[in-house]
Amino acid sequence: MNYIGSKNKLSSFIKDAVYKTVGKDLSEKVFCDLFSGTGVVSRNFKGEVKQVISNDLEYYSYVLIRNSVGNNKAIKDVEKLLEKLNNLKPKEGFIYINYCKAGHGDRQYFSDENGKKIDAIRQEIEVWKKAETIDENTYFFLLASLLESADKVANTASVYGAYLKHIKKSAAKTLELKAANFELSKNENKVFNKNSNDLIKEIKGDILYLDPPYNARQYGANYHILNTIALYDKFEPKGKTGLREYNKSKYCSKVTVHPEFEDLIKNADFKYIFLSYNNEGLMSVEAIETIMKKYGSYQLVSKAYQRFKADKTENRNHVADKTEEFLHILTK
Repeated sequence: MNYIGSKNKLSSFIKDAVYKTVGKDLSEKVFCDLFSGTGVVSRNFKGEVKQVISNDLEYYSYVLIRNSVGNNKAIKDVEKLLEKLNNLKPKEGFIYINYCKAGHGDRQYFSDENGKKIDAIRQEIEVWKKAETIDENTYFFLLASLLESADKVANTASVYGAYLKHIKKSAAKTLELKAANFELSKNENKVFNKNSNDLIKEIKGDILYLDPPYNARQYGANYHILNTIALYDKFEPKGKTGLREYNKSKYCSKVTVHPEFEDLIKNADFKYIFLSYNNEGLMSVEAIETIMKKYGSYQLVSKAYQRFKADKTENRNHVADKTEEFLHILTK
C-alpha cells in the first residue's frame, strides 16, 4: 500500500541498527512495534524474534497487522473463499451511497462498480463471521485482503484526504479481491488496537521500535475511508470528503508532542528503544536527545534517502523528495 511514512525502503537500515545495538541473534527477544501502520517493521522482525507485539490506534491498521502479524497458520480454503467473494452480486451499500459518483452524486473515491463490489464483499464477510462460518483469523485475513485490494483501485493521490475529479486509469480497473500475505510462524504474537501511551504501561519486552506521527497530519483523517471499510459502521459523513469522526493524536501537535513522548519513554519497560523520526518532524533532534538521555545511554544514526510524494494529478505521477531519516537509540 502507498502509505505516509512507510518504512519499507528503510527496513534494512533499521534492522542493521538493531543488529549493531542488540546483536544478530534475536531469537529470545520480545520485539514491540508500537505505531505499526501497515506493519512493515513488525513483519520484518516476525521470523527472527521470540514474540512480536504490534499495535496501532487506527482500526484499519489493526486489521492489517492482525492479519500479517497475528496470523501464523495457513487459512483453510483460501481460494474458495476468495472466489465466492469475487463472484458476489454487487450491492448498493454504505460505500457506494456515500463515496461513489452515482450514489452521493459528488464524491468519487471509487468507481460505481467498485463501490458496489466493496459493499457486497464487506457485508458477506460480516455475515460469515456472525454465522461462525469463518473463525477470527480468517475474518481478519479477509478484511485485510479487502482493504489492500480496495486501496489498489482507489481514485485518490495515495491518501484519502480528497478524491480525484475524474476516474484515473488504475481506479477504472475492476476490483479483484486478492489474498493478503502473512508469514507462517510458530510464535504466538500479540496485536493491539490501543493508544500507545496507555498500552506501554501494560506490556514489557526487550526491543521497542517507535514510529509515531511526525507532523500535524492526522492518520485518521488521511485514511478515513479505510477505517470506514474496516469498521463498516453507520454514521453521517461530513463535508465534501465525507469525513468521519477520527482519532486525534497528541504526537501531531507542537503543544502536546514533547510531554507525550517523554511519558512514553519514561514508562517503557524495554531495554532497547529505537525511534524513527525525520528532519521534518515537530520534535527537533536536540529535543529528542534531551528527553532520551534522561533515561539511559543515547546515540543517533541517520540515513538520507529519496522519498516519493504522490502529486494530485490523475496519473499519480511522483516527484523525488530528499529527506533525512533519524534513528534515535536509547539503552535504558
